[in-house]
Amino acid sequence: MDVSTAYPTPIKTAVSTDKQKNDKNYDTFLKMMTTQIKNQDPLNPMSSDQLAVQLATFSGVEQQTKTNDLLAQLLGQNTLTGMGQVVGWVGKEARLAAPAYFDGATPVTLSPHPAQAATKAVLVVTDQAGKQVSRTELPLGTSDYAWQGRDAQGTALPKGLYTLALESWQGDKVLDTSAVEHYGKITEIRSTADGVSALLPGGVEALVSAITAIRDGATF
Repeated sequence: MDVSTAYPTPIKTAVSTDKQKNDKNYDTFLKMMTTQIKNQDPLNPMSSDQLAVQLATFSGVEQQTKTNDLLAQLLGQNTLTGMGQVVGWVGKEARLAAPAYFDGATPVTLSPHPAQAATKAVLVVTDQAGKQVSRTELPLGTSDYAWQGRDAQGTALPKGLYTLALESWQGDKVLDTSAVEHYGKITEIRSTADGVSALLPGGVEALVSAITAIRDGATF
């Protein structure tokens, strides 16, 4: 999951821009057609066939504008409906595979899932600079695990975002390396160009479709 503090442009902005462009084209077409009719040669007026074609074109442009207006309304309604369905998530904890924010003191609840045939599972933690800061062997199983935010020497890591990966080993062979889901508190629900998303501490933003679980609070 990508992490960004630059928020995507809301859907309504893109729709509004397209609507303004269509309205401008519609007005320009109307002015051009009216000017052409007013300034035609009285001795050689526009044929009825030409007028019919232009009127048909005018009608098509008008219908397209109305269709775009309706589409904008539907997109706005769908976005509001989607946000309304998940607005109650604010303040709850979401489980997702994304970089985890560590505040320097509070443990982060992880939900590791080692490969089925694994005989050992290792949590690999990387900081924002891409430096591996710790490797910790975890109990096999799918129980939640409280990551204390410590480096390889047991020293508390500084505040920041950390990428969590799980290596599943069988003997001396790595069977699989996968992202580790963690729980983070949802601070805001927002509309983006890609859909409704949730904002978490540290600037982590994820589509609600990427969230796999919601709960009231930490169990540790």
